Amino acid sequence: MTRKSPHREAHAQPDVSAALAAHFKKFAQATALWTGHPAAFLAAVALVIVWIVTGPLFDYSDTWQLVINTGTTIVTFLMVFLIQNTQNRDSMAVQLKLSELVLAMKGAQNKFADIEDLSDEELEQLHEECRARADMTLHHLENRRSDMRKKPRAAAQRASAQRRTSRVAAKS
Repeated sequence: MTRKSPHREAHAQPDVSAALAAHFKKFAQATALWTGHPAAFLAAVALVIVWIVTGPLFDYSDTWQLVINTGTTIVTFLMVFLIQNTQNRDSMAVQLKLSELVLAMKGAQNKFADIEDLSDEELEQLHEECRARADMTLHHLENRRSDMRKKPRAAAQRASAQRRTSRVAAKS
């Protein structure tokens, strides 16, 4: 009998873990696609209707109620993990796309590209910085709008004054 070295076993484990993760990913994606399909919803509704119709056959017994309670509990428990896996993948994909956009934009602050790795305190500080920049930008825009409104009034007042001056000059 050959003896396996602990070093080899330690290296074999990531391969098993990666294979398990790959299989789970395929299973989770297929399950998410199937359970999100209208046919899956109709199948669940049909199952509930069958359960309701069989109630009188079983005299609405505790066992009859236990069947639906146990079934829904098990399905819900398992779906939590599948939904979380799908959400994690989707979130990571969106984050990567946003990071790529931030890195590709000229003048963008690259510190936003890896924002998901910051601590809660760092995120809060960055949020406050962004809020202050947004407030400053809003104030700047409001000032520009105000200036734009004043300019047409000033131009209209100058034009009116020029008309009055030309009328007075024409009368003399």
